[in-house]
Amino acid sequence: MDSLARDLPLLTDLAFIGGQFRPAADGARFEVRNPATGAVLAHVADCGASDAEAAIVAAEAAFQSWRKVTAAERGKVLRRWGELMLAHQDDLALLLTREQGKPLSEARGEVAYAASFLTWFAEEARRAYGEVVPSHRADAEIVVLKEPVGVVAAITPWNFPYAMITRKVGPALAAGCSIIIKPAEDTPLCALALARLGVEAGVPAGVVNVLPTLKAPQAVGPLMASPVVRKLSFTGSTATGKLLMRQSADTVKRISLELGGNAPLIVFADADIDVAVRGTIASKFRNTGQTCVCANRILVEDAIYDRYAEALARAVAAMKVGNGEEDGVAQGPLINAGGYAKVARHVEDALAKGGTAITGGKPHDKGGLFFEPTVLTGATTDWALASEETFGPVAGLFRFHSEDEAISLANASETGLSAYFFTNDLKRAWRVARALEAGMVGINEGVISTEVAPFGGVKQSGLGREGSRHGLEEYLETKYVLFGGLAG
Repeated sequence: MDSLARDLPLLTDLAFIGGQFRPAADGARFEVRNPATGAVLAHVADCGASDAEAAIVAAEAAFQSWRKVTAAERGKVLRRWGELMLAHQDDLALLLTREQGKPLSEARGEVAYAASFLTWFAEEARRAYGEVVPSHRADAEIVVLKEPVGVVAAITPWNFPYAMITRKVGPALAAGCSIIIKPAEDTPLCALALARLGVEAGVPAGVVNVLPTLKAPQAVGPLMASPVVRKLSFTGSTATGKLLMRQSADTVKRISLELGGNAPLIVFADADIDVAVRGTIASKFRNTGQTCVCANRILVEDAIYDRYAEALARAVAAMKVGNGEEDGVAQGPLINAGGYAKVARHVEDALAKGGTAITGGKPHDKGGLFFEPTVLTGATTDWALASEETFGPVAGLFRFHSEDEAISLANASETGLSAYFFTNDLKRAWRVARALEAGMVGINEGVISTEVAPFGGVKQSGLGREGSRHGLEEYLETKYVLFGGLAG
C-alpha cells in the first residue's frame, strides 16, 4: 500500500471474494490515482476470469443459506451497515474525494445518500409480500410467492461509487440475493471500503463480492456467461448497456439498466429566475457536471433568455475550482483524460459553430484535469452537446419561443432519464410534466434523487427502477402455487 494513502483508514487494495480480501489469482495490480493531483493512491488487485469464477462459486454457495435467513435478520445486517457508513462518514468522504475528485462537502453528502439505501431496504426486506388469489375452483387455493432471483452481477460507475453500489446491494440483500460487484476502474477503493464495513456489519461470507479490475472483458465475461448469475444490474453508458443486454440473452438473465441521459432543463418566462439559476447550478454543476441526471440541454424562453444567461454566468463564475479537499471548492477535476477531452471537444465545437462563452470556455489555469465552469449562449441543435452527454461543467443555453417548441426540443433525444423545468403556472406544470419523455421530472427543483422514489428512465435510458418499493421488485421472482384437492 502506498504511503500517500496511509491516512485513509478504510483503504483496501485487495479483491473481496468469499469473505476474504485477497490478491488477484495471477498477482496482477493496477494503479488508482487522485484526479486532482495525479498522485498514486494504491496499486489494486486486477481481477481476471479465474477470480470471477471464484466469486460465482462463493456467491452461489452463500445464496443458498442467505435466502433462508429471515427478512428481519437480513434487515438488521443492512441497517447496521448503513449505521457504520454514517459512523465513518468523514473517512469515507475523504477516500471518495481523493479517488474521484468531488468536493468534500459533496462527498459527505454522497455517503449519507448511499447509507440511506441500506436503511431503506433494511425496512423493505419485510415487505416482499405475496398474495392469496381467489381461486377458479372450489377445491383449490392460489398463492403467489415472492422469492429472491439468485446471484446478481452488479456493474457500477465511478461518479457515485458509494451510492451506485448501495442502490443495488440494498435491495439485492433485502430480497435474499447474493451479489458480485464489478466497480469502475477509476474508483475501486470506495467499493472495497464498503466491503470492509459490510464485514463488520455481519454480511456473511460470499453474500457480497468485489472484483476490481482494469480488464473488464475478462472479469465480466464469466459473469455474463454463467447460468448461475441470474440477474444483471448495470449503471453506465448506453453503448455498454446494449452490449451487456446482448450478452445476457444466452442465459436469459433478468436485467436492470440505468443508462445515459441527455436531460433537458426548461426555464419558462414565468419562472422565478433566481430559483431557476439555483436549480440549474444544482443540476448542471453538481459533481463537476459528471452525473447521469445532469441538465445537459438548457432551454430558455426568449423573453428572459438574456437575463437568465447573465444571472447564471455570474453564479458560475463565482464557483471556486480546485482540489476537493480545499475549503470552499465547488468544482473539482474531471475524472480522467477521456472525460476532460470530451468536455474540451464539446466547447470547441460550440465555439466553432457560433456559440459564445460568457464565462469559462477553456482549460483552467490549474492545469491537469481541471476545466473552467462554462456557460455558452447561442446553442443550436447541431452542436455536439445537443446530442451527446457532456459529463462536465458546461452549460449550453438554447432559445425557445413557445411551450410546444420547448417540449419538442426536450423530447428530441434517444434517451429519457430525467428532465427539469421551472414555471409558476400550475396548469403548465401538469401539462409539461406529462408531455416530457423522461422517467423522472423535477419541477422548480434541480436535485430529485432520493431513496424513497423510483429512479430510472425510458427510451434508451434503460430498463427497471432503483430505490423505493419498486427497487425491491427488481430482485424478486414471482412464483404461483396451486393447492388442489382441498374439498371435503
